[in-house]
Amino acid sequence: MSKKSIYLIIGLILFSIVGLIVLQLRLIQTGLEVNKERYDRAIQSVLKQVADEVEDIEEAEINLTLNNGYAGGVPGGTVYGEVYIGSPTSGLLAGRTLRTYPTSSLRLRNQFTNRNLEERIDREAIHKKMVKELRNAGIEDELEYGIYDTRQQRFISRNGRLLSVAGSDTSRHQDLMHGDYVVSMFDNENTIPGEIRAYSPDKDSVVYSSLYGNFTISLLFVLVILGCFVYTIYVILRQKKVSEMKTDFINNMTHEFKTPIATISLATDSIVSPRISNDPQKVQRFARIIKQENKRMNDQVEKVLQMAKLDKSRLNLNLTAVDLNAVVRSAVEYICLQVEPRGGTVTSELAADPSIVEGDMTHLSSLINNLLDNANKYSPDPPKIHVGTRNVPRGVEVTVTDHGLGMSREARKNIFDRFYRVHTGDRHDVKGFGLGLSYVKTITEVHNGSIEVKSELGKGSSFIVTFPYRQPD
Repeated sequence: MSKKSIYLIIGLILFSIVGLIVLQLRLIQTGLEVNKERYDRAIQSVLKQVADEVEDIEEAEINLTLNNGYAGGVPGGTVYGEVYIGSPTSGLLAGRTLRTYPTSSLRLRNQFTNRNLEERIDREAIHKKMVKELRNAGIEDELEYGIYDTRQQRFISRNGRLLSVAGSDTSRHQDLMHGDYVVSMFDNENTIPGEIRAYSPDKDSVVYSSLYGNFTISLLFVLVILGCFVYTIYVILRQKKVSEMKTDFINNMTHEFKTPIATISLATDSIVSPRISNDPQKVQRFARIIKQENKRMNDQVEKVLQMAKLDKSRLNLNLTAVDLNAVVRSAVEYICLQVEPRGGTVTSELAADPSIVEGDMTHLSSLINNLLDNANKYSPDPPKIHVGTRNVPRGVEVTVTDHGLGMSREARKNIFDRFYRVHTGDRHDVKGFGLGLSYVKTITEVHNGSIEVKSELGKGSSFIVTFPYRQPD
């Protein structure tokens, strides 16, 4: 898959996720607006019902007074004495008594409407009605309300409590003055003498509470989708990286095999040549070249096959007592043959005593050889390699240090992956399959050891491998 195709897929997935999130947010916003409108409508309806009943009470008082006036046989005159309205338990009219009023309808209504607002309402009855209507509307949250006298520009009561003159100043009730809900009382008059003002301290929690479940589920699904997206991108990039590493591996393997095959072909052609076949020394020389190149090819094939078998469940270790100091000495002698022609040096400091560990001699030898070979390959200048052993609480530690190219932080994260090779810029003389360090890590792990790498670009690298004295039963 090309890089362009990968970016296109990532872009489409990201666009879809962003669109889904935006759509979900719009739905949540719409739900909030609907809930807010429903809540506001419910509160406003309750206040309107209370205000209407207050007006109905006064209208009933006027009508009852008029009726009682005519019943007294003095049409258009005046009825004196107290008038009892309604039964003792009839809602807001319960237990109300009236003073004497003119029976003339117009004059009577004027007398009623010209009274102070305090005389025209029953704050305790209003409070009971308010509580009842709120409960009927399914609103059990706290609601702050007050009766506001528009003529005197002060609050008469708050939540059913009578306010003193000092306590009725609007500056003390700014929450009600700037509340969301206002309903006029006696709004059939030319001027509105009073208002019911209210606000809900818990409005936001009430509006949001019904959407908490939907919001939580939506957020959960969005997080799942984002997680899947991130994982998908990770898999795509990982597969792309693995594909690139396998391509490099195939190219390197082709190169590694092509060179000895070409050398063997030339040597074979030379041997069959009449000029060479009659010279035993030259025949032996070309035969040695063929044998050397054949061994080189065999080593490469063996390395690939060896990595294919490096599965912990399939790898059988031949555990014996292994002297790591002796293994390091042998490996140093071998790598010196490659380092000295380049003008390099290999030093060793074998301080481990005891240096015996329980392990597989073949694999431990290959592990040390791989580390030394890696140090040699990634030293562009004459190599300076140091190998040391020492005792640690867990067992024996082996350190291989070079002063070569070094590695970046990103390279250190991937050097133990199969087929991964550190980029060397424009240099193409560093050969290999990218299997050596993967082999080193695997062998270390199956021996229950540990491996650590310290490296800095341009300053070289150090590989620190630790093996326990004994393997678990």
